[in-house]
Amino acid sequence: MAMHALTSFSLVSLLSFGYLSWDWTKPSLVADGPAEAGEQPSAAPPQPPHIIFILTDDQGYHDVGYHGSDIETPTLDRLAAEGVKLENYYIQPICTPSRSQLLTGSLVAEDVASLVHVGIVTVLFPDEAAGSPTSGWSLTAAIGSSRWLLATHTCCRPLTVVYGSPLQQGLQPTPSPGLAQPSSRYQIHTGLQHSIIRPRQPNCLPLDQVTLPQKLQEAGYSTHMVGKWHLGFYRKECLPTRRGFDTFLGSLTGNVDYYTYDNCDGPGVCGFDLHEGESVAWGLSGQYSTMLYAQRVSHILASHSPRRPLFLYVAFQAVHTPLQSPREYLYRYRTMGNVARRKYAAMVTCMDEAVRNITWALKRYGFYNNSVIIFSSDNGGQTFSGGSNWPLRGRKGTYWEGGVRGLGFVHSPLLKRKRRTSRALVHITDWYPTLVGLAGGTASAADGLDGYDVWPAISEGRASPRTEILHNIDPLYNHARHGSLEGGFGIWNTAVQAAIRVGEWKLLTGDPGYGDWIPPQTLAAFPGSWWNLERMASARQAVWLFNISADPYERQDLADQRPDVVRALLARLVDYNRTAIPVRYPAENPRAHPDFNGGAWGPWATDEEEEEEEEEARARSFSRGRRKKKCKICKLRSFFRKLNTRLMSHRI
Repeated sequence: MAMHALTSFSLVSLLSFGYLSWDWTKPSLVADGPAEAGEQPSAAPPQPPHIIFILTDDQGYHDVGYHGSDIETPTLDRLAAEGVKLENYYIQPICTPSRSQLLTGSLVAEDVASLVHVGIVTVLFPDEAAGSPTSGWSLTAAIGSSRWLLATHTCCRPLTVVYGSPLQQGLQPTPSPGLAQPSSRYQIHTGLQHSIIRPRQPNCLPLDQVTLPQKLQEAGYSTHMVGKWHLGFYRKECLPTRRGFDTFLGSLTGNVDYYTYDNCDGPGVCGFDLHEGESVAWGLSGQYSTMLYAQRVSHILASHSPRRPLFLYVAFQAVHTPLQSPREYLYRYRTMGNVARRKYAAMVTCMDEAVRNITWALKRYGFYNNSVIIFSSDNGGQTFSGGSNWPLRGRKGTYWEGGVRGLGFVHSPLLKRKRRTSRALVHITDWYPTLVGLAGGTASAADGLDGYDVWPAISEGRASPRTEILHNIDPLYNHARHGSLEGGFGIWNTAVQAAIRVGEWKLLTGDPGYGDWIPPQTLAAFPGSWWNLERMASARQAVWLFNISADPYERQDLADQRPDVVRALLARLVDYNRTAIPVRYPAENPRAHPDFNGGAWGPWATDEEEEEEEEEARARSFSRGRRKKKCKICKLRSFFRKLNTRLMSHRI
């Protein structure tokens, strides 16, 4: 029996945006230079499209006009109506995971060797099965195709994978083994399964992964990023400009003041966070971020030639807390009783106008006719901060539909079938191979992607190549009190937080998060007595099953009625979990304090420090009796690392 270890390499895709500081209203700046301005368009091969990806932060499923919202979003409504609305579109429940999966890509399993997991899985080849193929074996579920079967043996509990044709027909060898289907990278393939990247954590998007902007640069694109990064910055190598972006203007952390750009990560741990390239942009403080970012996009378009393909990643801070908006937008919603909802609505409308200004600039500077505009939210709305996911269940940070069903549409003159609603299954990981394909690049299964090229489904209305979505498996999240291995048919611990959709079925295990249905907060006395009408009592369960096509609001749990489906989806979770890499959630480092960086958030770890840590680790391994001299900060760092290891081990 051949056993091999699977190493997953994740393609990371990050998008970058640039600008020039002169007045973008000058028509002479549309071209890169005088010679280029006088060139005639070439008849030979068609130019790759300009790609504009707009990502909003914490915008709820209900918070757009075309979903019946009381918030005015005329630009988004028009762009969506003239393009393709994505009404079966999924994202991740919180910030960092969605951004990392947008910018990265992975295979579920590469070959039979990748199914080996010591102590849990055994791989049997046909010529090694003794006696009758069905003797002592019971079929659990087919995976991927009839060549792969999950089976359990009467002699033991560990799951066994049998490679061959169906057991009922005997174990016959078949060519080209391959359980996996190419599916940009899930969280489990980046080590970012748990929570977000905190400002003081020595963590960032894995440095060994090729990013989306890097892929687009290979295809000849100019790449620029404007807005919120939130993918780690403890080393300079983690910064957007080191991950494929030509230029960057925005914040590195998760939430900042919209005017002052200050961010506090705990009492007394505050710093400035607005960066231009790799420098702190002190001089831009005081400008409302939504407007600042839209203006920067206009600068980029004004200073770039439409003859060179452009990739703009516009990651608005809006509408994440703190709830701040220019006064003129608040006035429109002065009759809205709930203060949080009023401020939130004003922020959404301001963001909508920023999108209008970006669209206008695309047309003014000659980009629009050869452009693809993609709009997406990053996770569900935060219902306690004015957002609404009604009528979906749950909120931001949960695996209910309200946390993972996203707002999304594609607007482009290049669409073959416009003005329609698409029900094709699409996940945020699919943008990586889709955009690389549009750019004329290659993103094959060999690149280890978890996403699919869904452009034919979006543009032409074809069936989506995607049939399932792994929402996540988080082994560090608080285990559900009522979950157990026995409750998972002996193959999956249902106390572990996980969620998966396969076809029409959606399975949740562990603690999926806050599971109420929350109407829009329009009443002044929110929450009022009506709040309890849709509240769920704390459920004494750890497994839920829904037919999500027939029941998108997750009101009818079918777990007890369909144990066969539950078992099959649990087996699928087991299969995914074998390919997961260890969770990376390191302890916070006191060296990250902004006071050590001139009052601003920014990289703090140097190559010398990392080399010193590696050298210390090697020294401890080979000469435990020899003590090395350490600086005070090194001792402190070591203490927190050990403490975090003990805490994480205990929680696991």
